[in-house]
Amino acid sequence: MPVSRPHRAVLLLLAALPAHAHAQSTDPRLQRGEAVIRSLNKGAPQPVLEGMRRDFPALADATQGYALGEIWSRPGLDGRTRQLAAVAAFAAMGEPAFLKVHAGYALNIGVSEAELKEIVYLTTVTAGFPRAIAASQALSELFAERRDAPPGRR
Repeated sequence: MPVSRPHRAVLLLLAALPAHAHAQSTDPRLQRGEAVIRSLNKGAPQPVLEGMRRDFPALADATQGYALGEIWSRPGLDGRTRQLAAVAAFAAMGEPAFLKVHAGYALNIGVSEAELKEIVYLTTVTAGFPRAIAASQALSELFAERRDAPPGRR
């Protein structure tokens, strides 16, 4: 079915909006998820989530609404503990990309590089040396990126 000229203009305008503009919602889960992201990412949107929102909007909403809005925002753990647990889990699972994102959040909220290194050492016991080595490589990349970044972007 052809799209009329006025409808085509509306679609083009919507496509030009920043991805995070589509995420604004009255759904309390999505709002809580947005608040979690901004609290962990120095007030900025999460680039991976925003990229996912462009290509896989349902997956982005599920991540933001459930993982962040329902689970991550629960009151049972403080932010430091939650991030250390996430880093340890991703290290043990052999997921260096997710480990790097959550280690960055951990650093943003006050976890030290030394504490993150302890997670790597613990990973040798719980998941083995190959996964610990992969985790150490991801952390080394993150530490170097942050050291090389301008002061406001660390």
